[in-house]
Amino acid sequence: MSVRRLAKDQPKGFAFSKETMKTAQWWIAKYPPERKQSAVIPILWLVQKQEGWVCEPAIRAIAALLEMPVIRVLEVVTFYTMFMLEPVGKTALIQVCGTTPCMLRGAGDLMAVCKDKIGPRDKLSADGKFTWQEVECLGACCNAPMAQINDYYYEDLTPFEMGRIIDDFAAGKKPKPGSYDGRKSSEPKDAVHTLNDPSLYDGSKAKNLKLPNTEPVG
Repeated sequence: MSVRRLAKDQPKGFAFSKETMKTAQWWIAKYPPERKQSAVIPILWLVQKQEGWVCEPAIRAIAALLEMPVIRVLEVVTFYTMFMLEPVGKTALIQVCGTTPCMLRGAGDLMAVCKDKIGPRDKLSADGKFTWQEVECLGACCNAPMAQINDYYYEDLTPFEMGRIIDDFAAGKKPKPGSYDGRKSSEPKDAVHTLNDPSLYDGSKAKNLKLPNTEPVG
């Protein structure tokens, strides 16, 4: 794993919004008082949703809220790559999967489009709207190549579609997530050759299924 460090330039302070604090308290209440530190990951995520990234003052604020050492929060936020440690695009954070299935199906071409339209990888664009990254497997291998943009998956992408998606975000539109090849989910690209009998998965066979007697003996 690569070393992850906090951004060099940090804001002077941080404050939880009312909504973020309300939800944070909801998470804290899920745990016994002596175990409230267990809420650190969801609260880090709430802070990231509020600010777009996790700054050093926010780490200290979370540590104070959960009554835990600052270093413990720092350990968590630097371990999990889902937490952004420096400002990212306010319009779109584009994470292109670069693992083998996506790379074999053209992820490199998608990254070239991102570089051409946005700029260098892992750097905030000049207008502050975009950041793009190469990431490890996002678990949508059947629909490769794909990218996670903000909270959603965009799958079966071509360089043309990637360029159009970026342009649409830049224009203030909300591009439709999901497959860009007409798939409904992750079924095979062309004809379906397996699980093509609806009774295998619609529950109809389970209706007449007789379960063995599981009552205790004696």
